[in-house]
Amino acid sequence: MPRPKTKKELVELGRANYRNLMNFIRELPREELENEFPPGYLNRNIRDVLAHLHHWHLMMLEWYKVGMSGFKPDMPSKGYTWKTVPELNRKIQNTYSNVDLKVVKDAFEESFENLQEIIAQHTEEELFEKKHYPWTGSTSLGAYFISATSSHYDWALKLIKKCRRQLA
Repeated sequence: MPRPKTKKELVELGRANYRNLMNFIRELPREELENEFPPGYLNRNIRDVLAHLHHWHLMMLEWYKVGMSGFKPDMPSKGYTWKTVPELNRKIQNTYSNVDLKVVKDAFEESFENLQEIIAQHTEEELFEKKHYPWTGSTSLGAYFISATSSHYDWALKLIKKCRRQLA
């Protein structure tokens, strides 16, 4: 499906890509869930990938909370710029490096549902009209949700599959 342009497409693609990712992970043998990815990848295993997605969900939830209260959120995160996202991603990876996969998976599932609840509260105009909310700058709220959900899940699934192929 192309990039969502409606609320219905946003919800459907986000849920479909989430389901594809989670179903793929659920079907892996336990030992593959624990396998390290080949050298050269920041995210070292499936836990790291899910932790990355979860943390970006949390950042999106924070941007939303701050932005909807009339303030400009620190994006992508306090102390980081869009140019320093690689450093932020390294910090995220370090933060979750000793957390159990099940804990990360449960947190990811919960933060996914939290984002879906927020999306459901908005009209199509609120989601897709550019500059509708001052805190989103020149883009739309929906564009942020696409980046934090469907696009990110697609990236994650492709990364996991690529790393599995390299290990085979």
